[in-house]
Amino acid sequence: MTILHKTRFLQVVLVSCLLITACSAPTRRAADPAGTLLTPPAETPSQLQKLGYTIQVGAFSRPDYALRLQEKLQSQGIDAYHFLHVSGLYKVRFGNHATYSAARAEAERLQGRGDIDTFFIVLPEEHTAARIARTGNGDLRRELVSTAHRYLGIPYRWGGTTAQGGFDCSGLTLVVYRLNGLNLPRVSRDQFKAGRNVPKSDLKKGDLVFFATNGGKRVSHVGIYIGNGSFIHAPRKGKTVRIASLSTPFFKKTYMGGRTFL
Repeated sequence: MTILHKTRFLQVVLVSCLLITACSAPTRRAADPAGTLLTPPAETPSQLQKLGYTIQVGAFSRPDYALRLQEKLQSQGIDAYHFLHVSGLYKVRFGNHATYSAARAEAERLQGRGDIDTFFIVLPEEHTAARIARTGNGDLRRELVSTAHRYLGIPYRWGGTTAQGGFDCSGLTLVVYRLNGLNLPRVSRDQFKAGRNVPKSDLKKGDLVFFATNGGKRVSHVGIYIGNGSFIHAPRKGKTVRIASLSTPFFKKTYMGGRTFL
C-alpha cells in the first residue's frame, strides 16, 4: 500500500469512528438563552398582575348606593367594583393605571362630566401585596382570608346576573383580591383559567375553589378557601355571604378544582 493509499485509508477510518460515536452518543440540545427567557419553566406558578394606580370614590352607609354608582360606571365600560371599607362604609374603586397622572386625568374627566364627586387616588404601594413584597413582612394569604371575612353575613350583590358567568360569586373573589392589590379577572370562568391547578389536598388559605353548580362541567361558581376544608362564598342573589364546607354533598358533586395565584 502506498503512502497516499495509507493516508486515505486512515482518513476513512477516522471519519467512520466519528460517525459511529455521534450516532451512539445521547442527543443533546444546544443551549438557547433567548428561548429560556421567552418560555418560563413549566413549574412556574401563575401570578396575577399587581394593580397600579386606582381611583376610589364614594362613602356610603348603604351598599345599594355604592352598587348604583358601580353600575353607572360599568354602563360606560368602566371596570368598577364596590366594597366594604374597614370604616364600615361602602366605596367604589376602578381603573388600573401605570402612572398617577393617568389615573388623575381619568378621575378629573369623570368628575367634570358629573359622573363622580370627590375622588382619591390609591397608590400601588398602599396595596397589601405590594407592601408585603417590598418589606417581606406579612402574610398575603392571611390578608386575603381576613378581607373575605369582612363580608360574612352581608347580602352581597355584585350586579348583573349569574347567567352571565356568576357575577355575584366572582364579584366577591374579585373584590377580595383587588383590595389586596392583585388584578383578578372579573368572571369565575376566567378566574378558573387564570390560576394554576392545585389538588384539593394541597389547598392553602387564599386559593380559589370552583364549582359547576348549574350542572355539567362548566364553571359557574367560586369561593375563597379559608382552611380546614372550608370556603367563603356568595351563594346567589338574595343570600348572604357565608362559610361552606367542601365536604357538603352538593359541593363534593359539583367541585371542579382549586386554583392558586400565589
